[in-house]
Amino acid sequence: MRIIKLGGSLFHTPELKQWLTLLSRASEYETVIIVPGGGPFADEVRHAQRLHRFSDSTAHHMAILAMSQFGLLIQDLAPNCRPFYYPTEQPPTTPLKNGLYIWLPDKKVLSVPELRHSWNITSDSMALWLSQSLKADELSIIKRSTVISSQIKSLISHNVLDSGFLPLFHQQPVMTRLFHFQQQALFPDKGLVLQ
Repeated sequence: MRIIKLGGSLFHTPELKQWLTLLSRASEYETVIIVPGGGPFADEVRHAQRLHRFSDSTAHHMAILAMSQFGLLIQDLAPNCRPFYYPTEQPPTTPLKNGLYIWLPDKKVLSVPELRHSWNITSDSMALWLSQSLKADELSIIKRSTVISSQIKSLISHNVLDSGFLPLFHQQPVMTRLFHFQQQALFPDKGLVLQ
């Protein structure tokens, strides 16, 4: 199983559809779960919080909904993509079959203690948490960023990853590769291995 964090910044790029085509092909041979970033939907949450000064806990909940909004858009763009909800009230009885899935996080995520209600936990840390929870073989993070490094601390200091990522990674490391959004040719095994 491979978890793919697809950055919300790809919303405005032609590369979004290119990645979805590539991930659709990859899902013929393995289970691929896309974790959507919040994209412009999360940007609106940030703007609304600055304007109305509501709590980080409320902003966190709204940002989770923003991820689901971008996820619904992705699901529509990739016709073979199926919705995936986690956590669920009943644990899955069978493993997911090969195929392409989009994680649509909902209010159940709010009760996960590792995912604090602040901007220190974004879709990056949520993708790592999902990878850990599902015991995924690998996490691939696709970012539209000019800072590319294999060092998690450096990526955090340059605001490429959220600050909650490193403590979560130390609790349960997952093989994690970083891909620049225009590096489709390097997928799946030639991205920078994060450490």
